[in-house]
Amino acid sequence: MFKRWLRHTTMATMVALAPLAATAQETPKQGGDIVVTYKDDITTLDPAIGYDWVNWSMIKSLYSRLMDYAPGTPNPIPSLAESFTVSPDGLTYTFKLHKGVKFSNGREVVASDVKYSIERAVNPKTQGPGAGFFGAIQGFEDETGGKTETLSGIETPDESTVIFHLSRPDATFLHVLAINFASVVPKEAVEAAGGDFGKKPVGSGTFILKDWTIGQQLVFERNKDYFVKGVPYIDSFKVEVGQEPLVALLRLQKGEVDIAGDGIPPAKFLEIKNSADGAQMIVDGEQLHTGYITLNTRVKPFDSVKVRQAINMAINKDRIVRILNGRATPANQPLPPLMPGYDKSFTGYAYDVAKAKALLAEAGFPDGFETVLYSTNTDPQPRIAQAIQQDLAAVGVKAEVRALAQANVISAGGTEGEAPMIWSGGMAWIADFPDPSNFYGPILGCAGAVQGGWNWSWYCNADLDKRAVAADSMSDPAKSAERTVAWGKVFTDIMADAPWVPVINERRVVAKSLRMGGADNIYIDPTRVINYDAIYVKQ
Repeated sequence: MFKRWLRHTTMATMVALAPLAATAQETPKQGGDIVVTYKDDITTLDPAIGYDWVNWSMIKSLYSRLMDYAPGTPNPIPSLAESFTVSPDGLTYTFKLHKGVKFSNGREVVASDVKYSIERAVNPKTQGPGAGFFGAIQGFEDETGGKTETLSGIETPDESTVIFHLSRPDATFLHVLAINFASVVPKEAVEAAGGDFGKKPVGSGTFILKDWTIGQQLVFERNKDYFVKGVPYIDSFKVEVGQEPLVALLRLQKGEVDIAGDGIPPAKFLEIKNSADGAQMIVDGEQLHTGYITLNTRVKPFDSVKVRQAINMAINKDRIVRILNGRATPANQPLPPLMPGYDKSFTGYAYDVAKAKALLAEAGFPDGFETVLYSTNTDPQPRIAQAIQQDLAAVGVKAEVRALAQANVISAGGTEGEAPMIWSGGMAWIADFPDPSNFYGPILGCAGAVQGGWNWSWYCNADLDKRAVAADSMSDPAKSAERTVAWGKVFTDIMADAPWVPVINERRVVAKSLRMGGADNIYIDPTRVINYDAIYVKQ
């Protein structure tokens, strides 16, 4: 029954997110080292805390989880778990662990490590953004409310068995156990690091961190003791930070870099695309993505719904699409078009300067107001922020643009009262798993409006939260269509409150060197982050 539900909910995204086929049949071989570049440094490799699309792929490679995804698909499969069963009522999940799996410190992974790791992710003291994903586990409210530091709904009867007892059915629970927040870590290593586990990671994944020179590079080496034989293919990968995307692209063309992680700067895209090697260098694919402007509902004047609606009408989204050389389409709702629940009939807020000015006047701001717009400082995000700034000026809103390193923007967004507006480009939401719930809980739900969270609008609608829980509780395959409709209505109803300006749905484009394996080995689906576990070098 549960497998049938998975087929129902993922079929649409399987086709849309299918990786591009390699130009010729290639057989991956062991060996080789690759170089990846990013402009921004990595802030943490702690799986309970790290939550941006740069560190997400590295964290995935350092740790193991009960579930993973079948290569090239959005379908969850057992990973650290050898097998699992689900009770008929969908409230009890029982996992049997692979025996003999070891952390990089040499100790064997046991069931109590799974329990500890998820309890740590939920614990408010961790200040991680992923607690809400585990909201269906019994005892969640007690731990998040500070009454306890354990989850009563996780049972470990022996060293190789983990049992989850849910307070309600959760149609996404297997997906939740495949995301990085469910990564398994050893308690003794976390405690020994003294709050610095993010710089001293210990896991049981495909790679081990061998060197981290802050501000310069990170070096990851293949875990020779990884419990799946033959994985990964490459011997190591080095991540060089502090490099502008244009410089990284030039180095890639010279053969000094294998993956330009920040993508191809828009100004160079057509040149690369039309070059002799363009077809082999560009990896271009659809993704479950929405780029948006957050409007902080706890900062004046964005506590006024009329102000938020006016800002929605003030933004010229077509101009932003042009800045990206057409590698995006205008958005009108939080869900991207490829996600189940997307409402094709919904029109959202049309670009209308006159109506935006009228709404501002009704809200008590006939002459506009002053505010601050945060953005990352990697091209083209500052240029997009400047375009937004110009649009706001046209309706009387004077916005100061603060273009900062990604980590600083994330920190500002996760600090209550600090960031009035954030342009999310370069960080914008890409689905953790192919389900509409993922575009609500972390970024629009009450559980995400916490210190260190990703609900940067600090929006919390208790009624919508209840409807979201009700939708996720529809785990019966027969209710799949009903669940999708329920989620779609949640997102269109959110737009009445206008905590976001949905701006674009962007394609994911990166550049790879000619020696890298086919395009079908670059990405992890459905997240579209770099797949270090499956990358290989042509021998």
